[in-house]
Amino acid sequence: MSTEENKALARRAWEVVFNQRNLDAVSEFYAPDAVWHQPDQDLEGLEEVKQWLARPFMAFPDLHVSVEDVIAEDDKVVIRYTSRGTHQGETAGLGPPTGRQIELEGLAMQRFEGGKIVEFWDRFDTLSLLQQLGLASEQ
Repeated sequence: MSTEENKALARRAWEVVFNQRNLDAVSEFYAPDAVWHQPDQDLEGLEEVKQWLARPFMAFPDLHVSVEDVIAEDDKVVIRYTSRGTHQGETAGLGPPTGRQIELEGLAMQRFEGGKIVEFWDRFDTLSLLQQLGLASEQ
């Protein structure tokens, strides 16, 4: 696929999977053996990715991700994004709902093979998230 096709596919994946919260569509965009590199762990395969994605969708049922910039070269696409939502659901990592709104910026790089995302690196400011929720002090 061309660089422009990869960019279009990456944008569509963010819209369908994140903003429409369509976990079934993960297999449409990601290879079965895709690897997601998160700040604290690597996720291998679509089931692990779906389980990981279910957590922020549960914690922030109104989560919306805005794709701010898309840059691509060869088989890689980088997206700068902003996530916004209200902490309304309980999760193991974030505890009971705080009712607070968050705005979190991040960068993600995706590597494509054969029209599918095979590798995904995601970086965001976890400390800022915890501070916005009142779960970490702002010093």
